[in-house]
Amino acid sequence: MTSNADSGHVSGNGPVGVSGPTRSLWLRLLLLSSAAGAGAIILTGVPAVILNGPEGVLSSTFGGVLVMLFFAISLLVCHFIGRNNPSGAIGMFVATYFVKVVGFAVVLFVVGAPAWLHGRWFVIGAVATVVLWQAAEIYGFSKARLQIYNDPEAKEPRDV
Repeated sequence: MTSNADSGHVSGNGPVGVSGPTRSLWLRLLLLSSAAGAGAIILTGVPAVILNGPEGVLSSTFGGVLVMLFFAISLLVCHFIGRNNPSGAIGMFVATYFVKVVGFAVVLFVVGAPAWLHGRWFVIGAVATVVLWQAAEIYGFSKARLQIYNDPEAKEPRDV
């Protein structure tokens, strides 16, 4: 019996390099997600300005920027916490999420909606930014190299 499967990529003769954990995971996620969020703001801004003029594009941009600010705070906090306590970064991620939800809710209820805000475009901009931001974060986490085990300590030669 024979196989019609391709043998795949031929590996080289060189040595395989050492692979370590992803450097600056949280900042890399922030950059990747911010680019996706900016794309969402542009994608929603074009039809908003065509259909509802300046109020539409300002509303969709405001919704998108608010979402980006909301998520960026967590990634920045995790970056600073994760430098000294990598295992505590995820717990801090959850804690900052709770604080942000309560904080933003209080701000929105106290400040209220500005007169120029177009509610539909605000929601469309915010939802599009959330979807693309989260997709970028999932992609970034899937490509991250996380060190699971501690590397063994190098033994120093003893004088005999």
